[in-house]
Formats: sequence, C-alpha cells, structure tokens
Amino acid sequence: MRRPLVRGGLAACAAVALTLVAGCKSDDAHSAGPATRSGAPAPASDGHSVSPLANPDGTKPGLAPLASDSDLSAARKLIGTVATKGRGPKTGYKRDEFGYAWMDSVDGVPFAHNGCDTRDDVLKRDGQDVSFRKGSNCVLVALTLHDPYTGKTIQWTKAHATTVQIDHVMPLSYDWQMGAAHWPKEKREQIANDPLNLLPVDGPANGSKSDSGPATWLPPNKGIRCAYSVRFAQVSLKYELPVTTADKQMMLKQCGG
Repeated sequence: MRRPLVRGGLAACAAVALTLVAGCKSDDAHSAGPATRSGAPAPASDGHSVSPLANPDGTKPGLAPLASDSDLSAARKLIGTVATKGRGPKTGYKRDEFGYAWMDSVDGVPFAHNGCDTRDDVLKRDGQDVSFRKGSNCVLVALTLHDPYTGKTIQWTKAHATTVQIDHVMPLSYDWQMGAAHWPKEKREQIANDPLNLLPVDGPANGSKSDSGPATWLPPNKGIRCAYSVRFAQVSLKYELPVTTADKQMMLKQCGG
C-alpha cells in the first residue's frame, strides 16, 4: 500500500487538536455574529452530531454547534493558525482532476478500502434509522438526516436522492485555486474523499453554496456557523491549503473574533 501523501498537514492538524482538546449568498452571511455564548462547557455532542473540536479526523457524525466560551476560544485559536493568500485562477479545473466521484480505493483517508463508496460511507456516518438495499451493507435506500446547514430533519430515500447532497466543505474548485492544481493526482483524490471534508446536507442549501468560501457563503443555520468555520479550518490545515484573507476574517467572526 502506498504511504499517505498528507504527512506534514496531518501532523500539524494533530498537534493543534491535542492543544485544543485533552455554502446561500446573502447579506446575512456577512452580518452574522457568533453563536450564543454560555459560560458552561458545551457537550461534545448534541445527540446526533459531534463537535468538530472532538472530531479532528471526521469519522464521527455531523457538526454540533459550538457555544461555550472555552469552545469559541479554542475555535479562534485553531482558525488563527490557517495561512492566507489570494485565490488563484480556475483555469484547468475539472471535477475529474480529483478522481471519479466517491472512490473507495484512495489510500490514506478513513473508510477507504472497506467495500463501500465514499458517499455511502458518509451517509452511514451521519444518517439515523438507516435502511440498506437488500443483500447490501453499503447501499442505503432510506435514512433520517439532521441537516446541520438548515437545521431541518430530512427523511431521505434513494428514490429522491438529490434531496440530500454530499458537500465538500472546502470546495474542490476552491482547493484547485488555492494550490491543489499543483498537487499530484493522488493527493487531490484524498481531499475529495476524506470524510473530514464531507457532510451530507440539504440539497438546495448545498447548491446555493457552489464553490464559495465562508466570506460569501455560510450555512443558513446561524447556530452552526462557528462549527462550520472550524471544519473549514481543519481541512485547510490538514492539507496545508491557505484560505483567502476575507474567508479567514469571516471564519474568526463566526466564533467571536
């Protein structure tokens, strides 16, 4: 098996994690402040999703809100370590540059080589009351999703598959513009299939995000915006990809910075 290509980024992300713990375009996105603060420590899970601070590899479900002073401080510290640069040209970008959709054969990411494609892996991770196609332990035909982006509970069936879409938190074309255009194909396949960068969400909300960064798109659900910013930062740090200055400023703002 080939060794994972993401070495320095993984180590940096792990070090930050140890220190911290033992996409609709509107004016609202620009004016939103942090989630409501509370002096009491926030739980790592809200019952169906886990705080990104307690989920640095993306293998646990969902994206729980961050609200306590200690979590908001930890979030700002993490986001503060993200590098910045200007967004480069989109010239040459194609989805296929990141491999075909939902590869199970990518080395160096969680859930790989388990016989299920990446889409089904993250649907299983985040879905509740899941049902599989007869004879399969991979292909889902129904589930309940508590969508972090809108706050809605979605009763999903495969017959209406696009009601839930898999969002690349750090969009692939954004990755391309911020440096992935110069990566080897294997590393692009990693970021496209890494569960850290993937969330099943409401289809229309995902469509409205397109390839936006946090400065121009944030989840409609205001309570999740700091957690979303942390997840964006986690992907950035793991893959050593910078974000724009405007995006970093907006991410900090969502967590009280």
